Amino acid sequence: MTKKLIIFLVILIVILAATLILFKIVRIQDVVLRQIYPLQYETYVEKYSEKNNLDKYLVYAVIKVESNFKPEATSSAGAIGLMQLMEETAVERLNVISSSENSSNENNLLNAASINEETDNNDLYDPETNIKIGTSYLAYLIELYDGNIVLALTAYNAGLGNVEKWIKDGIIKADGSDIENIPYKETENYVRKILSSYQMYLKIY
Repeated sequence: MTKKLIIFLVILIVILAATLILFKIVRIQDVVLRQIYPLQYETYVEKYSEKNNLDKYLVYAVIKVESNFKPEATSSAGAIGLMQLMEETAVERLNVISSSENSSNENNLLNAASINEETDNNDLYDPETNIKIGTSYLAYLIELYDGNIVLALTAYNAGLGNVEKWIKDGIIKADGSDIENIPYKETENYVRKILSSYQMYLKIY
């Protein structure tokens, strides 16, 4: 065996070993990222994302940031469940869903009257119910702002009234291009986190 052949074989072995190591590292990173950004409640997310013409990965990103996939999550402000719904918003949105489905309250996953009567709002902790209403509300906001996800997410967190006022007063732009000008720092961080998580979901899956 010539010296050149030996050198060639050594280089080839080194390249193969490096490729194998790199492949394993990439696989490990992929596994870790999928743990950090999971696809939980897939049946409900896919069902209601499709029904409301939403990108399912955006919905996953919202759930990731809102509750980290914990259906029992409750905020200090009273937001409930996976997509952190406020009671008033849930009731209003359910009425819209009920009307569009042209069905009686008895056939709905959630009875609007029961929310008003029950102080614990247990129905909103149900994953399917929460995702059904949450995706409907998110889709409504996105449509309201002509497909502008940034403004829709801002309204989802800070409230529709605040966003309308900020746009009217010239505090934020109507195209949502100035996230840094959102008056509520918490909302600014919230929007950035969801957009970042959304990109990660698109990259991983």
